[in-house]
Amino acid sequence: MAVKGYVGFSWTYLFFGCLVPVFRGELGIGALHLLFSVFTAGIWQLVVCFLYNKQYMMRMFEKGYVLADSETANLMARAKLGMFPPSGTP
Repeated sequence: MAVKGYVGFSWTYLFFGCLVPVFRGELGIGALHLLFSVFTAGIWQLVVCFLYNKQYMMRMFEKGYVLADSETANLMARAKLGMFPPSGTP
């Protein structure tokens, strides 16, 4: 099963906040984000919309997922995520 990942600013997180991790199957992360949003009066949501996609992608890589788009798109995603290609790859 393929899972789409995104890099950069998260418009969905800006508008839907802690529901985004819940819809992506991360109930614990969603509950934690809700707690932080309540205690910071919503400021957390404004900050995390810049960080969420990168954090989500890194959690997916830890679970064993890999980039599976065109090589150009993969290189762009690696650059935005701060990743380096595996050894032996140009």
